[in-house]
Amino acid sequence: MADPTVQPVPASVVEQVDAADVTLSNPKRAVISLGSNLGNRLETLQGAVDALEDTPGLRVKAVSPVYETAPWGVAPGSQPTYFNAVVLIKTTLPPDSLLERGQAIEEAFERVRDERWGPRTIDVDILAYQDVLSADPRLTLPHPRAHERAFVLVPWHDIDPEAVVPGVGAVAELLSVVGRDGVEPRADLELRLPE
Repeated sequence: MADPTVQPVPASVVEQVDAADVTLSNPKRAVISLGSNLGNRLETLQGAVDALEDTPGLRVKAVSPVYETAPWGVAPGSQPTYFNAVVLIKTTLPPDSLLERGQAIEEAFERVRDERWGPRTIDVDILAYQDVLSADPRLTLPHPRAHERAFVLVPWHDIDPEAVVPGVGAVAELLSVVGRDGVEPRADLELRLPE
């Protein structure tokens, strides 16, 4: 006899789940960092989050708080400060396709690559893709400097306290070594998860 306390799952919900399954069968987990220090930085970061969500075979699962940081590798005061965030995604795209998508988003926001560590409208970096370790110069996984950058580790830890940088170590432990200096939380700013 059927259990009267068990409500049937509405057909619409079943369809949504099935549709999600079809679009993302066996999705991989990836972590992406976003940074912007030119133009309307918050709007640009939000635009990048939305563009990721609009990518077929990709779903944004979590978005970190926004942090403000000094530019890396340049003289103090020579560039505007950055807004940084980290995004957790599930995707069926292989790493190289995800890289191409990141670069397309950078181009859409007119990212200019004139100088190393130069100012940029948007920087889209793949920090990690599942547990993949790759020394490919085009896309090194995990990101070769992620483990030493507080502006990456702080927001990453926010959205995934148990996170591990593949082949390197736990984000929480790396963060305790690097420290949080210069990574200022911007509680007045918020990135929305796409609907």
